[in-house]
Amino acid sequence: MKLQMLAHSRTGDKGDTSNISIIAYRAEDYPLLCEQLTAERVAEYFAGLRDPDAAPVRRYELPNVQALNFVLPGILRGGVTRSLALDAHGKCLGSALLDLDLTIKS
Repeated sequence: MKLQMLAHSRTGDKGDTSNISIIAYRAEDYPLLCEQLTAERVAEYFAGLRDPDAAPVRRYELPNVQALNFVLPGILRGGVTRSLALDAHGKCLGSALLDLDLTIKS
């Protein structure tokens, strides 16, 4: 199942760092997001886009709003206005992350 079936995203940019919040549509799906969306998995998902010398991806849990916030240093490669990448804004990265496959246990 794609992440987009269980959650939506909100994003922001600052310099060469983007943050992506993943917000569960239903509170009962939040534990699954916590289990499967680790900082390491998100870092691996975006490994080809991130500066390899950047600080690690960080994850913050926001249980009161059933959300996870990921901070991705170095993913914008100098910032939106300096990057040669097309559509390097965080909102594009949030949409890309929603395409991540989740494993649903029966």
